[in-house]
Amino acid sequence: MLERTEEDCPVPRISEQDMAQTRRRIVDAASPRFRTDGIDAIGIAALMKDAGMTHGGFYNHFASKDALAVAVFEDAFATSLATLARATDEADPERPSLAETVDAYLSPGHRDMPGGGCPSAALVTDAGRHGPAIQAAYAEGVNGYIAGFDAAQQLEATERGEALDPEAARRRSIALLSEIVGAIVLSRAIRLVDPDLSDEILAVNRQRHHQEH
Repeated sequence: MLERTEEDCPVPRISEQDMAQTRRRIVDAASPRFRTDGIDAIGIAALMKDAGMTHGGFYNHFASKDALAVAVFEDAFATSLATLARATDEADPERPSLAETVDAYLSPGHRDMPGGGCPSAALVTDAGRHGPAIQAAYAEGVNGYIAGFDAAQQLEATERGEALDPEAARRRSIALLSEIVGAIVLSRAIRLVDPDLSDEILAVNRQRHHQEH
């Protein structure tokens, strides 16, 4: 009886498209868990179960959980910044103003959905606790937000026929991001035990932003 060789029974090759789709599934499964519970709160086996895959398949796509976290940070910020970019899309007839964008950010709805919300607030603690690679991904996202706020300010100033000092705009963008992220973090931290104060934190910050305009 002849033995069958590997050539007779070739191992099916996984296409680049299949690899990319599988990687996407892992990132999509990890993103809400990391944003809601934190990177350290869930292991690789549980993440892969969420993705409908086996533990061993993880390392075909990521060298470590930190590498996955970097991918999650990058993907989450890309999605969030695409939403922010609408505030500078002159071709969009329903373009939201910067004030409307901030109102949406400081809404109870955003507060109550950390798993699908802005990574600046949802991942801030993890960024501070982990190493340079994760912090670099977070810093890139923060810089993206600052640039997006800058662009929105400049566009709205131009539409009003005003000149806006770039350095002043950058300082305001940094302050704005710090304020709204801090407000969401505080509001989430006490939502279950003091919902009235949680709502008030958001309302006060929305009102303050409107008074500045």
